[in-house]
Amino acid sequence: MSHATAAVPHPGQKKAYAVLALGVFAIGWSALFVRWSELPGWTSAFWRMALAQLVFVPWALASRPAGAARLNRSAVRDAVVAGVFFAADLALFNSAVMMSSAANATLLGTNAPIFVALGAWLLYRDRPTRRFWMGFALSFAGMIAIVGTDVLRHPQLGVGDAFAVGGAACYAGYLLYVRRSRQSIDALTFSAISGVAAALTLLVICLIIGTPLRGYATQSWWALIGLALVTQVVGHLSVAYALGRLPVSRTSIALLGQAPLTAVLAVPLLGERLTMLQFVGGALVLAGIFVVNRVPRARAMEPEPLME
Repeated sequence: MSHATAAVPHPGQKKAYAVLALGVFAIGWSALFVRWSELPGWTSAFWRMALAQLVFVPWALASRPAGAARLNRSAVRDAVVAGVFFAADLALFNSAVMMSSAANATLLGTNAPIFVALGAWLLYRDRPTRRFWMGFALSFAGMIAIVGTDVLRHPQLGVGDAFAVGGAACYAGYLLYVRRSRQSIDALTFSAISGVAAALTLLVICLIIGTPLRGYATQSWWALIGLALVTQVVGHLSVAYALGRLPVSRTSIALLGQAPLTAVLAVPLLGERLTMLQFVGGALVLAGIFVVNRVPRARAMEPEPLME
């Protein structure tokens, strides 16, 4: 097989990339729904996961054929660990959104690829290629441009920025365990198991902190419903699906696309200002995504397709 032929995605991969694009678009609305909720970050994170499970759990149970074999125990354990990582990511990221601008928090929160690349290298021996680092360098330069003078004027990151970076590290752990779990179970089952684990983890956090879990304004509830259905059900189910078919490092780079999307949406919907430097940064992020996704796919890094 020629090098050019090997670089052409097969139909299953084309579908996975299309679903991934939908997931990135849906996740790009996350910071907006969090801001509209006007609730503490860990509170909106809990309701995002709790409401989403009202969809995922019945759907997963109804979709499971009668007499199906028991789920792989290791895959279930990995899904639970992924859920705990995701709960920590949401609590930190949502708190960052309420302390900083939506664009800034999303930008710093999408730094997961560098943690993913290092984690995949250690866990899976997936050594990142030179082209991967070229694409990441472009994307990282774009992220710095989106933050712009805000970071340059404040060399010491604030609490909100620190939360966003911490969330990125937790999200990297989530992505790595998604990959492990998705080798044996389908995206819907994974989403239900990890979602329940995340919701329970966030419930414990809310109870320890003592945050109220009800008595919100109508606007807050609508924002929480949007956060659960758009960002979690559509967005993260799409990402979980793609991670069962595409390399984790490449998928995590594609997720950087949510940063320029959020920055653009925040202008008319949140009244945030978008500068020319941020426009340039968004272009660089997308260029980095393009470079990484043009890399010929090494078969050793490709997960086996799963029957959905």
